[in-house]
Amino acid sequence: MRGLGDAAVTRTEVSRWERGRRVPEVWLPWLAQLLAVPLREMEQAAAYARGEEWARLPGPAVSAVLLPEGDLLRSSPDMRGRRIGAADVGALAGRVHALRIADDVLSGGDLIDPAFRELGSALALYRESTFTEDTGRGLLVQIGELSQITGWIASDAGRLEDAERAYRVGLDAARQAGDAPLAGNLAGSLAYQWSNNGRPREGMDLAEAALREAGHAAPAVRALFADRVAWAHTRAGTPEGAQAAMKALGQAHEALDSQSGGEQAPPWAYWVCREELDVMDARVFTELRRPLRAVPLLTDVLARYDGTHARELALYRSWLAVALADAGEPEQAADEARRVIALSGDLSSQRTTDRTRVVLQRLAPYASVPEVRSVLTDHGHLLHVV
Repeated sequence: MRGLGDAAVTRTEVSRWERGRRVPEVWLPWLAQLLAVPLREMEQAAAYARGEEWARLPGPAVSAVLLPEGDLLRSSPDMRGRRIGAADVGALAGRVHALRIADDVLSGGDLIDPAFRELGSALALYRESTFTEDTGRGLLVQIGELSQITGWIASDAGRLEDAERAYRVGLDAARQAGDAPLAGNLAGSLAYQWSNNGRPREGMDLAEAALREAGHAAPAVRALFADRVAWAHTRAGTPEGAQAAMKALGQAHEALDSQSGGEQAPPWAYWVCREELDVMDARVFTELRRPLRAVPLLTDVLARYDGTHARELALYRSWLAVALADAGEPEQAADEARRVIALSGDLSSQRTTDRTRVVLQRLAPYASVPEVRSVLTDHGHLLHVV
């Protein structure tokens, strides 16, 4: 049996699966089909093997368990406990940023349980403590930032309802804190999720609203929000979408170019840089079937990209594979497809799983090309699992 890339699935590898030493992430759909087990049950078993609390539950969403119903930001006088101050807010900020850094190298399925547990604890701290007005605002800001990265993690894990609930909690916190850029980041994150999951028109409207809500934000923030607007227009596929997307991409680059040494971006925008803008340019060009513009950008960025960021490498190579197929280079596209599958093998990311299927679908018309036929023979089963 063939495995990831050019490697065979050995008896040793299967033994690791059986002993719980490794989770066969990319093989779950194939194993579910082979064993006649619902894919959802296989995914839940895999999550249990990784030690995630939600997998032990009979069915409710993660957020329904760790974030109870009701106004999570409303405190009651009889719940007020110890007094907290700036040091407590600073400690929470450190944990929030640590979660962001962890997300750079780990996938949603690895982080969703600790992320929601951290968010639940932060909300309890806000409801059950006493503090000054400034400390309360600082707590709300950190809850907003924590909600954003938690929502992003949940979305990556394919838990879209959990993600939306986290984003909405964070949006409430950011608005109560009066932090317009943070509110825009949360709204834009939700818009991005909608654009990618069947609600493109709503995603477009929300992305534009997020850009407006941000106000006079730092250049990196404006660049990020403009990029999301570009992607939302691309996904919406309206007649004027391509032109609007190109305009927004230009605005993103202009915003980042205006950045000076004295302007401080918020911690959650630490990753926004010229390379990431180039990647979004290339993704938009790929979606608009302009591969001759996409391929050079992606090739250049990937040559310099941090190898520890496996999920992003898999995602960005998936767009390169599609762009190469559109450019009439199926052999190179097949090589990239193998890289995508190899990178995705140990990732608990629904995004990479979905993109793997997109790549294989785009290669299918070139099945007569030997390199493509080989990839489809080894991994075509992923196309037939819903």
